[in-house]
Amino acid sequence: MAGNARMFSEHWYRVSDQRVALRAGVRTRRQIYRGEVWRVLYDPFGNQFFRLRPAAYEFVSRLSPKRTVEEVWKECLEIMPDEAPGQSEVIQLLAQLYLSNLLQLDLPPDAQQFFERYRKRKAKERKSYLSYIMFARFPLFDPDDLLNVLKPYGKAIYSKIGLLAWLGVILSAIKVALDNADALVDQSQGILAPGNLFLLYGSLVFIKALHEFGHGLACKRYGGEVHPMGIMLMIFTPIPYVDATSSWAFRKRGQRMLVGAGGMIFELFVAAIATFVWASTGPGVLNAVMYNMMFIASVSTLLFNGNPLLRYDGYYLLSDLLDIPNLYQRSHQQLRFLTEGKILGRPNVKPASPYRGEQITLAVYGVLSGLYRIIVFGGIILFVSRRFLLAGIVMATICVVSWIVMPTVKYVHYLFTDPALERNRLRAISISVAAAIGVVALVGIVPFPSSFTAPGTLVSTPFVEVPARASGYLKGLETPANVPVQAGTRVVSLLDPEWDYEYRAEEAMLRHTEALYRRSLHRDTADLSIIEEHRAVMEQRLHRLRERRDHLQVRVPASGQWLPGTLEDLDGIWVDRGSVLGYVLNPQRHQFVAVISQDEARWLFDEAGIRRARIRLRGSAQEPLEATGWRVIPAEQRELPSPALGWYGGGELAVAEDAREGTEAAQTFFEMRVDFETSEALSLMHGRTGRMRIRIAPESLWTQATRRVRQLMRRER
Repeated sequence: MAGNARMFSEHWYRVSDQRVALRAGVRTRRQIYRGEVWRVLYDPFGNQFFRLRPAAYEFVSRLSPKRTVEEVWKECLEIMPDEAPGQSEVIQLLAQLYLSNLLQLDLPPDAQQFFERYRKRKAKERKSYLSYIMFARFPLFDPDDLLNVLKPYGKAIYSKIGLLAWLGVILSAIKVALDNADALVDQSQGILAPGNLFLLYGSLVFIKALHEFGHGLACKRYGGEVHPMGIMLMIFTPIPYVDATSSWAFRKRGQRMLVGAGGMIFELFVAAIATFVWASTGPGVLNAVMYNMMFIASVSTLLFNGNPLLRYDGYYLLSDLLDIPNLYQRSHQQLRFLTEGKILGRPNVKPASPYRGEQITLAVYGVLSGLYRIIVFGGIILFVSRRFLLAGIVMATICVVSWIVMPTVKYVHYLFTDPALERNRLRAISISVAAAIGVVALVGIVPFPSSFTAPGTLVSTPFVEVPARASGYLKGLETPANVPVQAGTRVVSLLDPEWDYEYRAEEAMLRHTEALYRRSLHRDTADLSIIEEHRAVMEQRLHRLRERRDHLQVRVPASGQWLPGTLEDLDGIWVDRGSVLGYVLNPQRHQFVAVISQDEARWLFDEAGIRRARIRLRGSAQEPLEATGWRVIPAEQRELPSPALGWYGGGELAVAEDAREGTEAAQTFFEMRVDFETSEALSLMHGRTGRMRIRIAPESLWTQATRRVRQLMRRER
């Protein structure tokens, strides 16, 4: 028999003499979960469903106006001494059935007030959580008649042929998306731009309306009813919803799973069609709308609808797949058993399942779903805060109040006032205080490894540009590419047809001037000074022309490896003076130049300083480079070491709006440089970008979090 600690209740006298029964219109449907026969109570009039475990149904099925609740309960104890529900469970079960309008009863004032207090308490608990504001529902109309008209199409869609065609379209769309992956990533940068918000929300409403009709058609496919359809406020955003809970009563698990997946089937199909249209159109409104549809479908499916850790479509699919009904509620019941029953020592709490394996599954799911909810909402808050700081602050405040402040207040009230803890109150309070101290110490005192990352680029040392010191036509390479050269080696020849004409003209004018000078020596000596000045000017012009001739033969200014770029294929093109014709670099020595933002700059000059630095280059992230030494340039910089680090070059650093070449950063930064010797096992290349993870002095989690928040606030000022 169940333990006495949970078998009896001090409130039993309120319901023991009552005569209650299920309402006449309530139907019962049989379902099998892991070999157990569960029952679903269904009220067609109110569209209410209530799933019962075998032992609970044995009790409910025996209720009759001719028998009291206590008589039925004692009969269940005789038939099922180990599985029969206790008095507290009976009271809770009757209250839940009463609230679901599934019971027929005529209660005296005392019992009526008891149930009314229970109803008000549950309503107050729901209202106390501000998170319910973020998911409020407002029914608008009944779509059942419309879905009856569309039912034949639903049967065709949710057939084997229809699903095979759907799979082919989805795989083709994935192939198109992978072929255009770079364009997909680039266009995502403007998804929350003010000019795109209207298109984004319109796409969201359209996609979600089709999603909900997908659920409805799948439900009608197997004879279910769909009431009602309306608007749900999802994080204050109105989106459509439909009530397809009649599928809960389907006996076959496959039918219930198809209804759960019906919305995602429609949603992903529309996203696939949008992918084809997006890939075949250029920039414009149509292209933007298609991209928004793709974005909405992919993000909502991966993070929400398809994820079983949130109570959306994926949750119901997992529940049926595991054969564990009421997965969310029972996981919380199991966690409550572990905390209140095992840790606090409360005697009247029992596990959510009699099976050890199912208890572990429920506990793991409860922990993972809670953590995932925090991660998802935290990510959404950070994503929104980067663009709309005020909205992010409001969302963060609501989450903190609903997830931390109010549960803490309720828990403290429970510790000091709940009658069930009367015998174990000191133990419960002691354990709770010790746990709170441990959490505070873990979060606010214990130092944890701390680090930050900085983008950077790999630079060869030395790295010297080889410019054209004169203008001319490219005649050809004098030195092949990728070979070692010494300083002064001629590498490129230029041709300037006008040089020869100018040189001969200046040379003739100089000879004429010299002839005038010789004649003046014998006749007009007064003109000698003027002629000498004119001859000096002619000689300077000839000297500059000879330098220009020498500059047409381009020579490297330093020793290293000659890298001419694509000059081999550009013979005959005109080259302006100052144009870079190639580079001289050292393939054996490189330097990683990291860009350190102002937010992290204080660590560069702190006495505690940097503990460790590790670099991961793009394309070889699995082979990190350990920095054994580094140096910081103690001066603020504006010019990025490479355009690839800025927005224009596909990097993450903001650049100035008027920066033509994309190398002028929007904010000043510091440079941190690390030297590397290249070995045979390490292949480095000038210009490769990467990230440096810089390990700093350990800090508490609270210090790290508050620093990140302050940095975010400063960036958004």
